[in-house]
Amino acid sequence: MGFMSFNIFALFSILFVYVGVPLVIIYLLIWVYQIKKNSDQQIKQNNEIIDLLKKLDK
Repeated sequence: MGFMSFNIFALFSILFVYVGVPLVIIYLLIWVYQIKKNSDQQIKQNNEIIDLLKKLDK
């Protein structure tokens, strides 16, 4: 019984390392990409607001 439980523990460890870790890395990369995309959009909107304020100031 002890040997069997060790095999199950080893299997779950291997699954975690080879499946869980890559999934977490993929999730983090997608999250960083979304932040960058939103940041680029925010910069564009800020530049448009600055242009409109300059037009109103004239």
